[in-house]
Amino acid sequence: MSHLAITTQSDLIDYCNRLAQAEWIAMDTEFVSEDSYRPELCLIQVASPEGMGLIDAVAIGDPTPFWKMLVEGEHETIVHAGRGDLEFCLRAVEQRPKRLFDTQVAAGLVGIEYPIGLRNLILKVVGDRSKKHETRTDWRRRPLSARQIEYAMDDVRYLREIADYLHARLDQLGRTAWLREEMERWQDEIERSILQDRWRRLSGSSGMDRKSLALARELWRWREAEAERRNTPARRVLRDDLLVELAKRQTSDPKRIRAVRGFERRNLVRAVPEIAECIARALELPEDEWPNKEPFESKPQLSVLGQFLFSALGSIAREAHLAPSLVGGPNDVRDLINYRTGNGRHGVPPALSIGWRAELVGNLFDDLLAGKIAVRVDDATSDHPLAFDHVDGTED
Repeated sequence: MSHLAITTQSDLIDYCNRLAQAEWIAMDTEFVSEDSYRPELCLIQVASPEGMGLIDAVAIGDPTPFWKMLVEGEHETIVHAGRGDLEFCLRAVEQRPKRLFDTQVAAGLVGIEYPIGLRNLILKVVGDRSKKHETRTDWRRRPLSARQIEYAMDDVRYLREIADYLHARLDQLGRTAWLREEMERWQDEIERSILQDRWRRLSGSSGMDRKSLALARELWRWREAEAERRNTPARRVLRDDLLVELAKRQTSDPKRIRAVRGFERRNLVRAVPEIAECIARALELPEDEWPNKEPFESKPQLSVLGQFLFSALGSIAREAHLAPSLVGGPNDVRDLINYRTGNGRHGVPPALSIGWRAELVGNLFDDLLAGKIAVRVDDATSDHPLAFDHVDGTED
């Protein structure tokens, strides 16, 4: 199937005007993320009722008209594992598509697999039609070969057919509302990841005192600003392990900073004065501006309960023909236990206590933790071997 090549701003505007009335738009992106602060968008592949299009973001420079069209229309937007695609959209126009359908998430909700790659999903739903080449390409280089273009267009070629199949399965299982809920939650998470500081994700920061956490936060913010200014990955400005080590040492003395193993690199030696100044500012912060420590504690019962409930989650999910990894992982189970035992993260309800996850497992887990439900092995040969029974005298 041929496609329309869009390589100029005027071509893009004309193309978006034609797409504006489409009932559905399938899209994907190709980008390179190794050498810049944010991923560099190279291509936008599009499929719609009128055919297929390939938007050359490198040649055009600013693909904002496409993102505006995508969020303003009433069409269904079909993606596969579209987190990166949606980040481009949210950063460009600070809005989200109205009707998003992610085939990877939908596949998990109907029990196919999660997360499943597009090639495997094509194989399961429409047969082995896609080409398996050009998986490692510098999409910035021009001209693109015919093989590269064919590979890129395969990422949208079958999305409508796959979405139709998954829509039907969701309807059969009564899970269409679950998909809508999951798309809203998913996009909320993407927005939060863009807008919020992510310094608490620093490896090795758990267990630090509040003063060290304040230093880690300020160093992380300095690193992000410097990485954006240089347009380079943040890890090339200051590695996580070095950042955490500086926060733990709590010193703004340039000599002591240079003495940290790993600071012999030339770019870090040059940055020592700025790093020292950042630490000095952080050390002057009043205590009421220090971050709070994460409330979680390492308790023996948390490990035991976590393993027990995670095993139960897998059994429940498989019985419901759901991919267990979409329902939740070990961290989600621990979040629920902490929340129900008064040790939750800043009072934020965990994922398993909300929406379809609560309906499926969260409410059951609440009753298990309260001793209202007992667990037994119902069929040791089944892929969902556990059964859950109300304890006498506790059923509502």
